[in-house]
Amino acid sequence: MENIETKIIAVIDKLRPFLISDGGNIEFVKFEEGICYVRLLGHCQGCPMMDVTLKDGIELALTSEIPEVLEVRNVE
Repeated sequence: MENIETKIIAVIDKLRPFLISDGGNIEFVKFEEGICYVRLLGHCQGCPMMDVTLKDGIELALTSEIPEVLEVRNVE
C-alpha cells in the first residue's frame, strides 16, 4: 500500500506545475480500494473545467502509470 501511495504522489508531483500555472493545486488525501482521493485547491475548486481536469488529466495519468488505481475522486 505504501509503495502505491509513493507512486501516486510522484505522478501528482509531475502534474502539479500544470495546475499551479493555472492558479490551482492538488493534494493527495488517501488511496483506498482502488480509489485515489485528492483535493483540488485554489482556482481548481469550483472551476467549470474541474471534472475534465480530474478525469481526463489526473485520473488518466494515474491509471495509465499505476494499474492499482481504478478511479480518482475529488474530496471537498
